[in-house]
Amino acid sequence: MGGPKNRNVQRGFRDFKRDMKAQNSLNQETNEMKEKKPLEEKQASGWSPSAFTAWKLILSIRIGSAVWSGISDCDETYNYWEPTHHLIYGQGMQTWEYDPKYALRSYLYLMVHAVPGWIYTKVFSPNPVQVFYFTRFLLACVCSSCETYFYRGVVEEFGVNVGRLTYALLTLSAGMFSASIAFLPSTTSMYLTCLAYGAWFNRSYKLAIFASALSALLSWPFTCILAAPIALDILYRGRTKLFISWSCLSALVILVPMVSCDSFYYGKPVLPTLNIVLYNVFTSHGPDLYGTEPWTYYLFNGVLNFNIMFPAALISVPVIYLTSLVLGERCVPASGTRIPFFISQLGLYLWLIVFWLQPHKEERFLFPIYPLILLAAALLLDTVQRLIHLLIKVFSSKQVSTKLKDYCGSTFWFVAIVLTTFGLLSASRIVAVYQHYQGSMNTWLEVTQLDHTDRTTNICVGKEWYRFPSSFLLPDTSYKLGFLQSDFRGQLPKYYSAMTNSTMPTALYHKDFNDQNLEEPTRYIDLQNCHYIVDLDDPDVVSSRQPSYVQLPGWKIISEHPFIDPRASHPFFRAFYVPFLDSKYCKYNRYLLLKKNTSYSSHRTKSKGKL
Repeated sequence: MGGPKNRNVQRGFRDFKRDMKAQNSLNQETNEMKEKKPLEEKQASGWSPSAFTAWKLILSIRIGSAVWSGISDCDETYNYWEPTHHLIYGQGMQTWEYDPKYALRSYLYLMVHAVPGWIYTKVFSPNPVQVFYFTRFLLACVCSSCETYFYRGVVEEFGVNVGRLTYALLTLSAGMFSASIAFLPSTTSMYLTCLAYGAWFNRSYKLAIFASALSALLSWPFTCILAAPIALDILYRGRTKLFISWSCLSALVILVPMVSCDSFYYGKPVLPTLNIVLYNVFTSHGPDLYGTEPWTYYLFNGVLNFNIMFPAALISVPVIYLTSLVLGERCVPASGTRIPFFISQLGLYLWLIVFWLQPHKEERFLFPIYPLILLAAALLLDTVQRLIHLLIKVFSSKQVSTKLKDYCGSTFWFVAIVLTTFGLLSASRIVAVYQHYQGSMNTWLEVTQLDHTDRTTNICVGKEWYRFPSSFLLPDTSYKLGFLQSDFRGQLPKYYSAMTNSTMPTALYHKDFNDQNLEEPTRYIDLQNCHYIVDLDDPDVVSSRQPSYVQLPGWKIISEHPFIDPRASHPFFRAFYVPFLDSKYCKYNRYLLLKKNTSYSSHRTKSKGKL
């Protein structure tokens, strides 16, 4: 019998590769430990909410938004809720952007939202308004989950204190409250921004790449701006192979079902992501047809949604770098654990520069960077805390200064004042929007209570066409929306056509659609064919094309709710609710649900017969 073999002699090439791989893994772990060490030195020790605790709190706030928020953007109604209603119930309105000639919107994006609602209808047979709020509840769950992941990523990259501040700002923000449950690609991109940046901060590069690709390809192509810093950081760290392979894999996984789904619905090979870029960037008219705003628009809008934190976010990078240069990196760090501060904030500033320079501005265009605005503000607050702590130590006695080791503890009063101010202003804004504008949503909720009928019932709108929340707030498919003429002279949507010659309604071409926002007279309904009218009784905007319908004979009020009169109300108190002063400085009109007086109509018909 032979003796034991010496396995260390004449090792095979496979064993050598295994040992080298283990050594490389050990080196990588060592490097990661070195990267984590500065974080332990920089961040103050202290408590931060666990992921589950943070998720529960923020979810409760987002559900509140789902219940109480109205729809503030007609694009959300007609480009997303309406075609989704068509997919679920076979009836809904179509805009020119869904005509196969233009094909700017993706049906796969709609299907992501429609499938849960469709399953809900098949299992529980709810009424449409319940499906509407069920969808909003799902959006609240997705948003709170993405925000929680983002918050934990911030803790990992910037420390406990910045993470706590970011989480507090997310939960208190009026902007996040309103944007979180909107059925819009910009809101979906906001979710994916949280996911991508949270993964980036957590060093989960594969997830960061996929989330960025999903945002740019399925949701909104212009969010590739926000992916640029992530790509730069990954490439700088020598992960070129990982970046290329996962970018290609992500594109394949997203584009194959997207092209398949959209080509099926449009009846031709199509890529809506490409079409929307071509329309917005390479056409002579583009989005400017739908209005332009001055350069101050985003400044005022940012202050409304984030009050004192918006200017704080705008100045965060120069202030932090200046203080770090003067006082040194040890006192005021100008970087996270491993990502240079400027790179981590580059996406925010690139987005602001690009969209601030565009003549066509809308509030929803800033939704994707809402979490980054609050992160920048939190970083500035953390820097100010460090400065105050340093000043306290300089001007205090030696006995006191030796006890002040934790800058978070010595500046707790400052954070409490700032967050209380921010929270009160945010709450005031949220209540103001509800108090002043909820009359529209309340009126449409009254519509949901109308009796079900077997005949077609027309609910008409004139100048209030853009505040229609969606067909989900009609009692059933026997009710249809009708447009009365108003001073608006742009293009209105119309109902999807019925299937003809085995051609799906979504694949039909229409000659009465255009991409230049030109008025289409065929959209209007005659007043005599209306059974109900939803209208704002505002004497200041009455004209020949939009009369005061409540003053016309043959119509009676069956519901009314207060709705703010912006021209007669003080600008500040219109934007922020102040108890006891609101009724003094804000004036209200009536938002009305009118019903045709059948007895008057019958009497009028008999009178005509006698003549």
